[in-house]
Amino acid sequence: MRRRFVSGLVAGVALSVLASASAAQAKDLIAIITPSFDNPFFKSESDGAKARAEALGYDTIVLSHDDDTNKQNQLIDSVIARGATAIILDNAGADASVAPVQNAKKAGIPTFLIDREINASGVAVSQIVSNNYQGAQLGGQEFVRLMGEKGKYVELTGRDSDGNAHIRSKGYHDIIGDYPDMNMLESQSANWSQTEAFTKTEAMLQAHPDIQGVIAGNDTMAMGAQAALKTANRPDVIVVGFDGSNDVRDQILAGTIKATVLQPAYYQAQLAAEQADKYLKTKSTGEPEKQLLDCTLITKANAPKLDNFQLKS
Repeated sequence: MRRRFVSGLVAGVALSVLASASAAQAKDLIAIITPSFDNPFFKSESDGAKARAEALGYDTIVLSHDDDTNKQNQLIDSVIARGATAIILDNAGADASVAPVQNAKKAGIPTFLIDREINASGVAVSQIVSNNYQGAQLGGQEFVRLMGEKGKYVELTGRDSDGNAHIRSKGYHDIIGDYPDMNMLESQSANWSQTEAFTKTEAMLQAHPDIQGVIAGNDTMAMGAQAALKTANRPDVIVVGFDGSNDVRDQILAGTIKATVLQPAYYQAQLAAEQADKYLKTKSTGEPEKQLLDCTLITKANAPKLDNFQLKS
């Protein structure tokens, strides 16, 4: 439709009407912001949040910050400007994410964190995360059992700026450290990346050809390690991951990766959407800000029930 603005007054009125219409369209919008979908964990939590929010009657917009704090800040600024009702966020850094979440709060937009905490309380409404320490202890116990309580192993850790990387590593070592015959040869960060895990594992195999096990801070790195072991013709090396992805499930069923730890990505994202809805309607979630969801060990026995980061009945 053609529009002619015949005077500054008419133009001003038209712009005001357009702004009001835009605000009306955005008043029930929930923004979902996560790291890259290259990792199926983040795709699953985004799908979970989107499905539940839309079932509750909200419009959604799904965005990815790719673990880039500057991009995250720009995205949060953009959804603030758009007048989003709430933000569901898997953040790009425990320290760097405090300020943008605070900015959203000042703009009257509540944030509901999933998967990763920030290093501040009272800024986000909810921080819903997996019990990474409990999960890592499950994984550590299974790794020790598979190794026969002895042997030489290496560790692949996640991104240093992500508190989950440190919590999982501590959980592993608080278990493995109780076994004096378990000998860690090396620990390397692969930044949650399959490609980096492949390269780091190759290098560690060259430096330590007597490696007997690899314990990884997430499934993506476990997949990279397994690929490097396959290339090196080392099917004897035990690999344990963390997340509960379909890719690792298939490897467990094939016998190449031995175990992982399921963290309920889809469910915690749905829970965030439900709490956002309740908060927007009542100004309370009825829950504490920080909420931990327990993890589940996945082995060949229960792997057939695992799908999309959920255990099916």
